[in-house]
Amino acid sequence: MENNSNDNPRNENIISSEKNEIQPTTPDYITSRYQVTAEMQAFRDKIQLVRSECSKMVVGQEETIDLMITCILAGGHVLLEGVPGIAKTLTAKVLSKAIRANFARIQFTPDLLPSDIIGTSVYKMNKSKFKFEKGPIFSNVVLIDEINRAPAKTQAALFEVMEEKQISYDSIQYEMSFPFVVIATMNPVEQEGTYKLPEAQLDRFLMKLKLGYPDLKEEIEILRKFKNDVHKPDLSVVNAIISPDELIQMQKIVSNVHVEDQMYQYICQLVQETRNHGKVYLGASPRSSLAILKTAKVTAAMMGRSFVIPDDIQFVAPHIINHRLILTPDAEMESITPESIIQEIISELEVPR
Repeated sequence: MENNSNDNPRNENIISSEKNEIQPTTPDYITSRYQVTAEMQAFRDKIQLVRSECSKMVVGQEETIDLMITCILAGGHVLLEGVPGIAKTLTAKVLSKAIRANFARIQFTPDLLPSDIIGTSVYKMNKSKFKFEKGPIFSNVVLIDEINRAPAKTQAALFEVMEEKQISYDSIQYEMSFPFVVIATMNPVEQEGTYKLPEAQLDRFLMKLKLGYPDLKEEIEILRKFKNDVHKPDLSVVNAIISPDELIQMQKIVSNVHVEDQMYQYICQLVQETRNHGKVYLGASPRSSLAILKTAKVTAAMMGRSFVIPDDIQFVAPHIINHRLILTPDAEMESITPESIIQEIISELEVPR
């Protein structure tokens, strides 16, 4: 299918009533039986085009890609955790290619300094003065590979820019251009040469997604897809689908998604239960409630609905809360996971009707 957005980067009429040739399919993990408006149908079509582009290079991981799209539309950052070799970096690169925006990759290493990320002042001989040279963080989509390999002082350089989307240097604030999304990867099994991420930094990630191994069918498909590749994957086959202007339009549609009062109560009850659970030392903060609300609205829009239902909240909540809980020592000794506690709370909490 011809990608019209590439021919007209400033096209403002991307959310229209016209349907694309590729019809969206509803993922298995969320169902939708509601009448879809023309505006929401166009929204779904655009999301499906992004999914189709990502599927050119990434096998499986459909739910992960949907959740990453959700984070981008909600204006948040995402942390990908998984064992080496399951395409965490490739997934991040492919999705960033589907967005017409500047891309930068930062490989975190133990000797990386904050100035290597945010930039530094350089003396200009011809002008006899210092000038601030921006670092690689000044981009639209920033991939931070193996974020837990850098020491605490380097990780702290991300605090301000991830939360406030600006850098303060020499008493001057430098605003980040729109969009600004950090996609970070980390390996959970490697302990040598790694550093634990501070809770304050983990809290700045909207979602933490845990990637697993592909099943047998998916792994066979991976071999067939890349059987002739002897070099690194050719990402040039991935087309840019969403421009910054189009992203703004889509976020406006998300902002108009209706939320009933009982859904607010459901979200707050869910978060409150994490603070009262016997196996949790530190529960989720109000930032978690806001994150669930924003991502539930995005999920509803992606399903073609103009209102939020409990399924949307239940779908995003585990990925929003899992990295924000600190379990008690007894729970860790029993190998209890944050995900199991969240699912327990969801199953026991009364669902609004």
